Amino acid sequence: MEERSFFYRDTWAEVDLDCIHTNVSSVKKLLPKEVEIIAVVKANAYGHGDVQVAREALDAGATQLAVAFMDEALALRKKGITAPILVLGASRAEDVQMAADKQITLTVFQKDWLLEAQRHLKTDSRVSVHIKLDTGMGRLGIRSKEEVEDFEQLVSLDQRFHLEGIFTHFATADELNQNYFNQQFELFQELVSVLKVRPKYVHCSNSAATLRFQSGIYNAVRLGIAMYGLTPSLEMEPEIPFSLNEAFSLHSKLVHVKQLSKGDKISYGATYEASGDEWIGTVPVGYADGWIRKLQGQEVLVNGIRVPIVGRICMDQFMVRLPHEVPVGTNVTLIGKDNNQFISVNEIAKKMETINYEVPCIITNRVPRLYIKGGKTAEIKNYLL
Repeated sequence: MEERSFFYRDTWAEVDLDCIHTNVSSVKKLLPKEVEIIAVVKANAYGHGDVQVAREALDAGATQLAVAFMDEALALRKKGITAPILVLGASRAEDVQMAADKQITLTVFQKDWLLEAQRHLKTDSRVSVHIKLDTGMGRLGIRSKEEVEDFEQLVSLDQRFHLEGIFTHFATADELNQNYFNQQFELFQELVSVLKVRPKYVHCSNSAATLRFQSGIYNAVRLGIAMYGLTPSLEMEPEIPFSLNEAFSLHSKLVHVKQLSKGDKISYGATYEASGDEWIGTVPVGYADGWIRKLQGQEVLVNGIRVPIVGRICMDQFMVRLPHEVPVGTNVTLIGKDNNQFISVNEIAKKMETINYEVPCIITNRVPRLYIKGGKTAEIKNYLL
């Protein structure tokens, strides 16, 4: 392969940027024209690659980006991203000048934080902030009307702060039962109504709420998991008005193939024993790559055929039982398509007994990323070299 000069192992992840573009475009068509999309690229864009996804999302119609921490925002600035960036999580008050210098918008939710930040902000600086309301998620945020009033007054008295937005986060928007969602939405409306001057951006919808409740959308939405082609939850999947396109796939190659005899054992603990003559292949992926031991027994694709992982998954390798002898170097698909077969992120999440969000996030940076555009490799990112 041409890309072999950029990485030196037989395992890689592919991120189809066309899928990212299509997903963002589909959401944009669903929304009123005045509603902006804030593309959430925290956690290295859910393991897909922050700057690559950010550029594609902006090209597809998103106008802003959101991350979890200041470091993630600064990394995007360093990589040349000039679009507005909102830090959704907590930032240290002593770092407020850096946010002002780099035009990074901060989330605020504590009066003491504002008072402390005033001590660190230069007189000629200005930083944009969004107030976070806790309407029932229980993580971060202001919880009462009195706090909202105090916060607005405090911000308005210091021209170095620009109150650009106010938002909340739903805890159950991806569940079919809407009772708690409705409670949160009603409280959000009540708390926003306290403001004497409504800020430019009012946003409460995550991917699930965006796809399900367009009537409750204000003037911005935060598009996270759906941008990557993954369903916010399996139970709401039938309610999604268009097909999502999974952008992430994971691939490797067989590096060793051998025939076992009845009674031969495989891997740590000798937990797998051959029941007869069996062909076994070794795949150079392990739990240090994020392919955790709990995936023992999970199937992967070899030449479009599902084959099971046998024995315990090692730090750097695992073994599969092949239907017959297969040449060393044959492609193995852990997530994605091979011929007419498909292993989805949701399938892997089910085996791991977790949610699909976690799967691409835990595929470590030890695994190179290939970015696909128009069916061709557009960029290769090897975080180790």
